[in-house]
Amino acid sequence: MKLDFRPIEHLPEIRPGMNLAQCLLDRTRESEIEIHPQDIVAVTQKIISKAEGRIVQLCAVEASAQSIAIARRMKKDPRLVEVILSESRRIVRMRDEVLICETHHGFICANAGVDQSNVEGNDTVTLLPQDPDRSARELARILGCGVIVTDTFGRVWREGLVDTVIGIARVPPFIDFRGKHDSYGHQLQVTLLAAADSLAAAAGLVMGKTSRTPAVLIRGFPWDATESHAAMLLRTPEKDLFL
Repeated sequence: MKLDFRPIEHLPEIRPGMNLAQCLLDRTRESEIEIHPQDIVAVTQKIISKAEGRIVQLCAVEASAQSIAIARRMKKDPRLVEVILSESRRIVRMRDEVLICETHHGFICANAGVDQSNVEGNDTVTLLPQDPDRSARELARILGCGVIVTDTFGRVWREGLVDTVIGIARVPPFIDFRGKHDSYGHQLQVTLLAAADSLAAAAGLVMGKTSRTPAVLIRGFPWDATESHAAMLLRTPEKDLFL
């Protein structure tokens, strides 16, 4: 398998209400990149959130007593904590300045995905898309290919961050080797590769974090269209060994 990751560069600053799919089509055409049905476009959640207006001005937020208490303990802006709590189903852990939450989507991540990076103004934050799968499906419909929506998450027991999938359309999340045999004849029992997350991580290397390249075209990965959704990649509570 030979994979090709092509950055979709020079996208304009995405603002609420902009047609993100058309922006992506315009940039690929100007770069003489033709999108094929078997291609996959990886898009950061940040530009989807911006296009969908998932932006909050902290100056308009009134912090609750709970947010003020948590903010004092964690040395955070209480208005930021208020937004984080509104985006959270529950708080998983609080330690030092780290606030790990479960979002309403079911993702476990820092600050419930509320982010102050790559956004104009010191008083502005972005939220995760309300329905990243729906956002991915709409992009896939217009672009005519597979789509994964990515965000940067930490990893249990590992240092560093990687891009992972929070929304997906058409592309299968896994490559399933269970029941197949390795080169020594051993039957594989648990080998279920999170292929979509692997593609997201590789695309994240191409995007970078400071190069203003929020989309990547992936070519060469074999896949058959399916009804997929990001929740398929989440481990259910009954499988969680650390609860």
